[in-house]
Amino acid sequence: MTQSAPAAKRKKAPAKKGAAPGPDERETRHLDAAIRDLQAGSRTWTNLSVGQRATLLRAVRTSVAASIDEWAQTAVESKGLVANHPLRGEEWLSGPYSVLGALDAYVDTLTRLAEGRSAIDGVALGRAPGGRVAVDAFPLTGMDRFLLQGFTGQVWLEPGITPAAARRDAGLAQLTPGESGGVGLVLGAGNITSIPVLDVLYELLAHNRVALLKVNPTQDPLVPVYERALAPLIEPGFLRIVHGGPAAGAYLTGHPDLVHVHITGSAATFDAIVWGTGGTATRRKREDRPQLKKPITAELGGVSPIIVVPGEWTDADIAFQAEHVATMRLQNCGHNCIAGQVVILSSDWPQREKFTAALRRAYAAAPERPIWYPNSDARMEQASGDYPDALVLADRLLVEIGAGDDPTALERTEYFAPVLGVEELPGTGQAFLDAAIAHANDRLQGTLGANVIIHPATEKALGTGFDRAISELLYGSIAINTWTAFGFITPTMTWGAFPGNTLRDVGSGLGVVHNALLLDGVERSVVRGPFRPFPRSLPGANGGGRLTILPKPPWFVSARTAATVSEGLTRFRAKGGLPGLVTTLLAALRA
Repeated sequence: MTQSAPAAKRKKAPAKKGAAPGPDERETRHLDAAIRDLQAGSRTWTNLSVGQRATLLRAVRTSVAASIDEWAQTAVESKGLVANHPLRGEEWLSGPYSVLGALDAYVDTLTRLAEGRSAIDGVALGRAPGGRVAVDAFPLTGMDRFLLQGFTGQVWLEPGITPAAARRDAGLAQLTPGESGGVGLVLGAGNITSIPVLDVLYELLAHNRVALLKVNPTQDPLVPVYERALAPLIEPGFLRIVHGGPAAGAYLTGHPDLVHVHITGSAATFDAIVWGTGGTATRRKREDRPQLKKPITAELGGVSPIIVVPGEWTDADIAFQAEHVATMRLQNCGHNCIAGQVVILSSDWPQREKFTAALRRAYAAAPERPIWYPNSDARMEQASGDYPDALVLADRLLVEIGAGDDPTALERTEYFAPVLGVEELPGTGQAFLDAAIAHANDRLQGTLGANVIIHPATEKALGTGFDRAISELLYGSIAINTWTAFGFITPTMTWGAFPGNTLRDVGSGLGVVHNALLLDGVERSVVRGPFRPFPRSLPGANGGGRLTILPKPPWFVSARTAATVSEGLTRFRAKGGLPGLVTTLLAALRA
């Protein structure tokens, strides 16, 4: 095998005419040194047994647990929230809480493998429509069964995979720990602070690939926190963290000693990496000649539907689910790849107008916050230009598509900002559900995640027709009576676009992440939640639905005690302690 020249002696190729300038010599030396460190670390990693890797992750867990206050506070400040802002709890759940949960789940998986068992030993396998294997991936612990009662999750494997093959192949690269995956590049997300860390963990464990993490400039304030929290990975050379703008990113994606790229970002950035920019990129794409000469995986977002299936709802149901929909758009100010963007209602639903009015109220009443993500102002202006008659509710837009309106921009543009649209289709029951799913599949951009809200009695009346319809909803993550973000935050679920995208038509991306059970042959994840909150979830009052102890989930933007509960749950996840958990649950009852 021909090896590249040592990084210290490698000469920089002359810049192509019209190309953006590369990093300066000092930055280049720094990046090359980081890659050399990782090459040595890769050899060390392959010499660790699976049991030793589990021990290492326990050490990472300890250092992350010691960093939770600094992590959450830094994230709050970086997004322009004041110290007592009611939505500050989002940074606890989407930051350290998510990483701690992932570490716990990976440790459990590696422990099973180290003991000579399947990675999914003790995990129930069922059947999904089409004969697919369905892995009952959540809940797997007694505490999750208690705290998140009523929430469940399955990972559906690709058709043709047998239960025996699922158990045999679970473990991915940890089945062959001595085979090196080399050094990979992770281009970190800029919106959610757990994503860069979760992507690094997946590179290590699913692929035996040590990682150079280039943080998005929006995450620069978090770098010192990451360096302390992830010190057990940095010290032996399994991780290096670097800053830099587009020049550094371009240098690294083309670096011969980096064998793989993973990006969480936009399709435009993906195309620039793979094909280049301008006329040259157009020609390359047409000729199927990518400029990127190494494999790439990606999570790229999309336009997520919220399908509201008509049924007989109480006024309390309408109010609660309206707040639910508002949350799907407004969490993190809408700067989420999985933010719901298009609500699909039945024009024949007798309660349609009542629900629409409740949605307007809930959307307007959510706490205001800075629209902080770069270029969001331009996207808001774009949405206002696309739909000049949109309702301006506080700092957000609500687009209600009426007769004669063109929904194309709403359906094809991921605004990544507080812009929510409402469309209507005719029909009720199975006919509406089938039409809404076809609409989402055929008209909305991307396949990352889809949400379905349905009364338990309506689902029961549809019978197997509902399950068949869900199997035809071609998205990588599906949420029924919860938000797909629950699938994101649950480490044993998988996260990524529906399979089938290509470099030339990348859609919502390629590959999956999270997947703490290290499942092979993943098609999608399906999570479910309770239609009604506590106490209306109690038997006799829940309409045949699921019991939950949560009056209002702490991720709802309307939850009054969300900040206290989110912080308390993170502290319990980090350090345990029954008194603190009781205090947190009492606060949850006041949500």
